[in-house]
Amino acid sequence: MAEPLLLEAEELVRRAPDGTVLIDRVSLVVRAGERVGIEGPTGAGKTVLLRALALLDPVADGRVRHRGDAVADRDVPRFRSRVAYLHQSPALLEGTVEESLRSPFELAVHRDRAFDRDRAVELLAALGRGASFLAKQRDDLSGGERQVTALVRLLQLEPEVVLLDEPTAALDPETTSRAENLLVRWVGGGERACVWVSHDPAQTGRLATRRLRVEGGRLSEDGADRAGGEVAR
Repeated sequence: MAEPLLLEAEELVRRAPDGTVLIDRVSLVVRAGERVGIEGPTGAGKTVLLRALALLDPVADGRVRHRGDAVADRDVPRFRSRVAYLHQSPALLEGTVEESLRSPFELAVHRDRAFDRDRAVELLAALGRGASFLAKQRDDLSGGERQVTALVRLLQLEPEVVLLDEPTAALDPETTSRAENLLVRWVGGGERACVWVSHDPAQTGRLATRRLRVEGGRLSEDGADRAGGEVAR
């Protein structure tokens, strides 16, 4: 029996303001338990695709479905809490790491939940940081420490699908390995999946249960162009 289908994109088209096609009739399905690795040259449309999947940018054509259902405009905030995007250079609030981790719970979509400090400490420990890291000021964080903070901020919210744009680009090798292991465990812990953009083919090989390539705004799997059709149900 197939794993539950969490996220589906059908014939997505995204254009720049000047009309240039950025992603061209891309279709994709993501099932629970999958770790989808996306590769491609700079400017190929990888980030554009992730943002379209997260409904962060308008598309010219096509649709995104969550668990088989189209996402109505009124449901977009709830959708983004279940299908969450992480930017390569994440923005953090001024203040301490703990204040940044607490901030999502002030949003209406998360107000029925409370910040769990123990869970945050557990996630930080998995990434090689102790509880004292919570007291560090944003302005004292390195690029890698900002990525650690942003990844913990995302995972503590327990989304179903995480869309990760080069989430380890600023991390040292040890923390990169820890992040990879954390994501593998996290996806395996329930009906979850991740889509991971990486510039490192070796990393994609370690992590991905399925490897895709974006080039010229089109999506392919195993070298076969699947634009205009679903990718690997």
